[in-house]
Amino acid sequence: MSCSGTMSRMPTWTIKAEPVLGPGVDEVMREYFTEMGLRVLGRPGTEAELQAVLVEDPHHALSPPDGEFLVARGDGGEFLGCAGLRLLAGAPETAELKRMFVRPAGRGAGLGRGLLLAVEQSARRLGATRIVCETNTQLTAARALYTRHGYEETGPYEGHGKADHWYAKALD
Repeated sequence: MSCSGTMSRMPTWTIKAEPVLGPGVDEVMREYFTEMGLRVLGRPGTEAELQAVLVEDPHHALSPPDGEFLVARGDGGEFLGCAGLRLLAGAPETAELKRMFVRPAGRGAGLGRGLLLAVEQSARRLGATRIVCETNTQLTAARALYTRHGYEETGPYEGHGKADHWYAKALD
């Protein structure tokens, strides 16, 4: 799966599947968790907290055959953002959006929308008819993005009771 778009500061970006354990992913995941800690906890997460999150919810499940990890790169190959998905155990018709993150250099030009649409396309290809995700109150841009694209707020789903908001969308 590959798609492209444009950004104001750089001519184009491309989104395609890459290995979740590939080069640069750990660095971006650290940025992701650091930013989430700052936004949600009001402080950066500690190394112990980061390790605990990864043990509780590892990202290796964002790999084939039941998942995928999408990376957005600029013309020079720079890592601008990512999003993953996995089919939920016990509910293979439902995909879960995970680790959606746009680095500051990629923000404000539709890259989040591009990643979300690419994840939905991947979920359909994996056989999902529904997609779910969770987020926190402080992540207002994410909540607005989901709502703009047809996600409806719902109750918690299996294994995700620590978030503030849960969303679901039927995939046509």
